[in-house]
Amino acid sequence: MRVAFLPDSFHEVNGVAHTARNFTAYAQRKNLPFLCIRAGSRQPAIAQNGSVLSLELPRSRASITLEKDLSFDPLFARHGRVVGYVLRQFRPDVIHITGPSELGILGAYFAWKQGIPLAASWHTNVHEYAARRMQWLDRMLPAAGRTIEAATLDATSRFYRLARVLFAPNRELCGMLEAKTRKPCRLMQRGVDTDLFAPERRQRETEDKTIVLGHVGRLSVEKNVALLPSIQQGLRNLGVCNTRFRIIGHGAEETALRSALPDAEFPGVLRGEALAEAYAGMDLFVFPSETDTFGNVVLEALASGVPAMVTHGGGPKYIVQDGVTGLVRQPGEFTNAVAALVRQPETVARMRREARAYALDCSWNAVFDRVYDGYREALFRPQV
Repeated sequence: MRVAFLPDSFHEVNGVAHTARNFTAYAQRKNLPFLCIRAGSRQPAIAQNGSVLSLELPRSRASITLEKDLSFDPLFARHGRVVGYVLRQFRPDVIHITGPSELGILGAYFAWKQGIPLAASWHTNVHEYAARRMQWLDRMLPAAGRTIEAATLDATSRFYRLARVLFAPNRELCGMLEAKTRKPCRLMQRGVDTDLFAPERRQRETEDKTIVLGHVGRLSVEKNVALLPSIQQGLRNLGVCNTRFRIIGHGAEETALRSALPDAEFPGVLRGEALAEAYAGMDLFVFPSETDTFGNVVLEALASGVPAMVTHGGGPKYIVQDGVTGLVRQPGEFTNAVAALVRQPETVARMRREARAYALDCSWNAVFDRVYDGYREALFRPQV
């Protein structure tokens, strides 16, 4: 099956990009005919790597910055001619997009124009992000956030109705998408490299009794990172004084976090072995986001033998087994739960073993094998 994949992100530091890179690597391992069209280089560039053909296209100076490494180019359609030509030459059986970005819009357009089945995966709760970023309006217009969230979800769902088959990282989202679009939705979860992320990479001295609370991800308002300083202060109020945060990533909230957590580590964005070693050196992973659809970083922490604490909102609650590989709590309960856990080293040691064992069963090959099953459904299911 010939697949053309147009992801919203590829080189950036986020879950969509991480999945996109692993999807491309999967196609290379399996020697599958695969075309990846993405934003990247300063000049248009095309490359062949085994069975994978890559087309990188630059964003213009008119691009609108959404976050430090995320942007939207309203002029990206200028690449339409080259995208159309490459698609015709490649002759895909299915076009797969990851959202209503400039790449997604082009992919949906050419799927229609060239009569190619369209698949779309939902990776980001755009409606929740929009509501969180516009919370300031609630002070002037009561319920403005809920109105924005509902309107954004409705608009995004209309876009996803263009696809024949949908993918989402958890069953809750699949149910929501099927109800909103009346299109079938299949699971597209995330995998983890258990050779890279492993407990053996821990390099801390055994005499070091500090409890390192870790967090990895974009430091933005929708990730609820403002809770981290509250946790630290709450622990101090409870007499737990041997903890410190290791916060990896960047974003608009970084300055505020540095000010509120002067004793924390802020190594910035890490990749590869440096990131794996940073994970392995943590004692507990704290992830207060309620908007993440899956939580790649949570799975990477578990693979590193680090129990995770997540909320009841979003997708990470489907990864963490409460009381086994970590804890699932309401944000307001995080402080007391952390305090109780750090006083139970035997429980933490058991959770570390269970977390690693769980992650060993999560392979990228299994994830993308199921995606190809979904493609077959898209190709042979009569279009409604």
